[in-house]
Amino acid sequence: MTVTSFRPRPQPAEVARVTSTAAELLEVLWGRASTAPASASQLRVLLILEHQDGINLRTLADCLASTPPSTSRLCDRLQAAGFVERVVSPADRREVRLHLSGRGRDFLADLRARREREVQAVLDQMPVAQRTALLRGLEAFCDAAAAQIHEETQDSGSRTA
Repeated sequence: MTVTSFRPRPQPAEVARVTSTAAELLEVLWGRASTAPASASQLRVLLILEHQDGINLRTLADCLASTPPSTSRLCDRLQAAGFVERVVSPADRREVRLHLSGRGRDFLADLRARREREVQAVLDQMPVAQRTALLRGLEAFCDAAAAQIHEETQDSGSRTA
């Protein structure tokens, strides 16, 4: 029997607290990798479009917990910057589908590379065993979060359809 078998299992509330702290620290680290020329709200739109390519404005507004007019203005600015493309839906000409442009994808790739360099500097200071455990935990977290987001998006899409 190992010493770790006597450790109490972490409760979800404790893990959530530590995860929130980690997210805050990531924000500080990532703040070193400027998101200019996109604002935080615009970056959120780009990330949503990357994962839900071709969604309509109403679905995007729901994802942002915003109004369609505010979301449309956000998309106007992103389209002017060349990050977003609007395409009329072939099924309904009144509906516009939103897509991340090549420039938008390049912007996100560059931002991620800069953010990853900041995080890697911290990870370089951790022992290999702890990095391995962190990787396993984060992969499981990402899978669960993506599934929840996908499920909520499907539910939201079925309500607005």
